[in-house]
Amino acid sequence: MAGLLSRMEPELVKIPPARYLVTIMRDQIDQPAPAAEAPPRLDPATVREYWSRTYNTNGKPDWSHILPFYRPDLVFKDSIQRVEGIEAFTALCERLTGRCKELRMDLGNVTMDGNVICMEWTMTMMFRKFPSTPMQGCSVLTLHEDGRIASQRDYYDLWGDIFDGIPRFGKAYRKFMLRYFG
Repeated sequence: MAGLLSRMEPELVKIPPARYLVTIMRDQIDQPAPAAEAPPRLDPATVREYWSRTYNTNGKPDWSHILPFYRPDLVFKDSIQRVEGIEAFTALCERLTGRCKELRMDLGNVTMDGNVICMEWTMTMMFRKFPSTPMQGCSVLTLHEDGRIASQRDYYDLWGDIFDGIPRFGKAYRKFMLRYFG
């Protein structure tokens, strides 16, 4: 064994002094992180491609591939809530997924005017104890000058679409709305 070690000794690598290693590590830390691949520029075709993939994944949506399109300081607003920041928006998406047995979205028209993209959609939510509930709506995406989504405003008739699915109540609700607001 001693003979083997003596033959290997000349090939041993000398370990540099600790201050040299610290310098190498500091230089590596100061290097900018490799840039993540930027998502494609948003336009109606890109929205249709990416958002269609989001909701048609075996009943449970996967937002991971569309989140890079949103700015960290995103503002989202709909009929129920207003959230600010990508973390709050991601949490909102996860809550929605958790409430539904299945969630689907079918896109209608997708248009763009300047830095605003509008998309019509029908979202069908299948809850655990209730019949499926289709809701028709529209999302307005306002793009920042960097091309990412700065704000999203969703418009839909939450109560009307839900009430339509409740036997007898849906007709009464529609009659009420027509009488007082139609």
